Amino acid sequence: MASAATRARDRAATRAAARAADRAAGRPSQWQAYRTVLASRIRSQTTYRASFALDVFGSLMVSLADLTEVYVIFHNVPLLGGLDLPAAFLVFGLANLGFQLADALFGRLDAVPELIRSGRLDAMMLRPQPLLAQLLTNDVVLRRIGGALVGAVVLTVGLLLTPIDWTPSRLALAVITPFSAAGVFSALFLAAGAVQFWLIDASEVTNAFTYASSYAAKYSAAVLPLPVRLLFAFVVPAAFTAYLPTLALLGRPGPAFLPSWLGWCGPGMAALAWTAALAGWGRGVRHYSGGGG
Repeated sequence: MASAATRARDRAATRAAARAADRAAGRPSQWQAYRTVLASRIRSQTTYRASFALDVFGSLMVSLADLTEVYVIFHNVPLLGGLDLPAAFLVFGLANLGFQLADALFGRLDAVPELIRSGRLDAMMLRPQPLLAQLLTNDVVLRRIGGALVGAVVLTVGLLLTPIDWTPSRLALAVITPFSAAGVFSALFLAAGAVQFWLIDASEVTNAFTYASSYAAKYSAAVLPLPVRLLFAFVVPAAFTAYLPTLALLGRPGPAFLPSWLGWCGPGMAALAWTAALAGWGRGVRHYSGGGG
């Protein structure tokens, strides 16, 4: 125990000395370096304005197509899984906004198989920066702004149309839920990236969980068979991103094994998902022994 504590203090002292040397030499800190890289990525995407506008428009149209599917369903049935159309808008808005935010920042983790095959991941691991930080600053998908805008508008409409008995706690829940939803989805992207260190080109397999969870999150979990409902609640926690918080906001009971009070647990589920995903990522990085090229 003592030797471990000593090593930890030595590493901390080494990092502090390196930061002091960087400041003395006028070199940028790691945060400044990441900020510079992110700024360059953003400029590279917005330089060609017509192309960027078309990308944003394409993202917006995809989200509108998903919304049209919801509208068509409720045009034929007044209730689905205990929710009417305004409540369904609330679920869709929370889920879509959270997913688009997560996809913009973490969606490129599905490129890990390509980086392994090309050998670029090996080069990244030789750099004196954390691998995950490099991957996250390598690309930010700004075109997701279009989908996020659709989610924000639909969420606003749902909040205006649904009869919510507003209290300070429910107001806080409405504000926090899109960010906790983004936390859950980003943890799923991170876990999907970690799996690539063990499997060979498994991006399509992991996409079945990341993007399928986004699709499942946009509808009432009450319509799912019980085993699938439990899967998308406690294994892939999509129900905590929108459906359960909507029940908590509306004060409605939940289906079997999903009581509405679970809607208040979204931030805790996001933290739990991130803890598990980070543990899996750390094990995957330690397991990785090179691309073999």
